[in-house]
Amino acid sequence: MGSSSATEPSPPPESGPPAPAPPDRGSVPLRRHRPLLLLVIEQLTSSVGPQVTALALPLLAIAHLNAGPLGASTLMAMTYLPGVVLSPLIGVAVDRTRLRRLLVTTTWVQVPVIGSVTFAAASDGLTWPHLLAAAAVSGTLNSTQSVALQSCLPRVVPSEQLLPANTSLAGARTIGLIGGPALGGILIGIIDPAPALLVECAAYVIGGGLFLALPMALNRSVNDADANPKSRIDALREGLAVIRRETLLRRQALAAAGLNLGGGAGSGLFILYADRELGLPNWQLGAVYAAYAVGMGTGVLVATAATRALGMARAIQVCALGAGAALFLIPAASLGLAFPVLVLYELLFGLMATVWSIAMVTGRQLITPPHLLGRVNSFLQAVLTATLPVGAFAGGWLASRVGIVPVLIGAAAVALAGASSLWFPRDLLADVERAAEKS
Repeated sequence: MGSSSATEPSPPPESGPPAPAPPDRGSVPLRRHRPLLLLVIEQLTSSVGPQVTALALPLLAIAHLNAGPLGASTLMAMTYLPGVVLSPLIGVAVDRTRLRRLLVTTTWVQVPVIGSVTFAAASDGLTWPHLLAAAAVSGTLNSTQSVALQSCLPRVVPSEQLLPANTSLAGARTIGLIGGPALGGILIGIIDPAPALLVECAAYVIGGGLFLALPMALNRSVNDADANPKSRIDALREGLAVIRRETLLRRQALAAAGLNLGGGAGSGLFILYADRELGLPNWQLGAVYAAYAVGMGTGVLVATAATRALGMARAIQVCALGAGAALFLIPAASLGLAFPVLVLYELLFGLMATVWSIAMVTGRQLITPPHLLGRVNSFLQAVLTATLPVGAFAGGWLASRVGIVPVLIGAAAVALAGASSLWFPRDLLADVERAAEKS
């Protein structure tokens, strides 16, 4: 990936079919923007359910199938692996199909998938193939919905409002991520894990109804104007060509890979490190995780103002670098004052990573042609999804040989190196700045 590609000309306007006119665009304030409000409520609802399931599925595997470490790890991997493998096809499907119908279908199909686990466990008929298949199908549907949502937003929100709109969706997801585990713990403590899964089923029923209320115009494909539809292979090549051409997208993938490899290694070792190396009591460990939620919430609150003050290009660069540098605070905690140092890490990382993610997604939506957005989103999502478990596995393997602290230092260095790629060459983000100025 040479830096010279930053100077390549942009594709001519006729290189792709024009996107249909988005519904409800204009000067409507976001607080009264009906499609965005529907998406925000859906994200708030749907982000709670999977957090309950994240606790319930492993507990079901332990209680009903006597799962050990390998079984629990395999179950987690099956929620991610199919989405990564199928991501190119998911991107093509999102670009070619009717978005509203796709969102409704992928959401409502989750109900029988997750519900079948509840009924199988209740009748003592739960098996490993059933549980793994449910995890794989549910994970694939989640990946498809995530890509479709990122492609949907630019079609219902004007480009000049994409940044605050993405911030609103991130805020809704953050609330779910904070409240979901607590709700899951309470429910599972009161009832069996199997009935607790019905909470997610209810969330999917509500979410599908909210998607169904989105404008009908989303069912008009952006590729309707293409008289000679391409084969799937040609469609994949077209999506990859955008990533090769746009330096920002390539460097986004590189930065995300570095941050997730380093972050995955750090996350995989974090509890073991805090317990065995630092001797943190449970209440301090809980407070450390709470600090991350505070950092995320603060990031949501300041993302729009900070990105506009710094400029989108500079916000992407600064926040990615800050998130990577914050990882060095994890091994630094072994030098003393472990509790306040780890609290500071969680606050800084939660803040920087949240602002970076919002600015990065907005920049991607601004510079990617609408008819290719699904493919670009799916490729980059695959990078983000795949590198986390790879980092966690590599970190655990290395820590068993050289110790936890050296691996944590190396993980932070990998994350910082990935984030640093956004700074070279200096005009790397000129494309996104031009797109932001046009909006």
